[in-house]
Amino acid sequence: MSERRRPLLFVLLASAALVTVVIHGTFVPEYFPDDIFMTGLALIVGWVAYTVVFYAVGRLTAEPTTLPSMRLGDIGLALFLVSVLLAAGLDALGFTPELLLGVYALPGIGVYVGLALFGWSIGRRTEAINAIVR
Repeated sequence: MSERRRPLLFVLLASAALVTVVIHGTFVPEYFPDDIFMTGLALIVGWVAYTVVFYAVGRLTAEPTTLPSMRLGDIGLALFLVSVLLAAGLDALGFTPELLLGVYALPGIGVYVGLALFGWSIGRRTEAINAIVR
């Protein structure tokens, strides 16, 4: 990676991390049980910012010599989708987060681990493609 772009990636990492913390710490608790639409919107924006954090980490830590496999990215995307579907299934069966918040911990962890793997894999792949093009 060129030394000229490294500070920009640090700025991206810091700002995306800040946006993630603000959204998950402020907006989600403000809207959660009462306004489902705004809660979902805040979660989606927070998830995108969280994924961008790990994209920047993947770009900053990549030392590409060859094009990396996207297997971890595929696993992360699958883990994200299965976790969201599991949470939706629990809700459809009547186990709402208000009743059993602890039951939603496993799908919640799966969502964030999946997004982290996906963002990190995309970042590594992008850095490798840029190194090949140079």
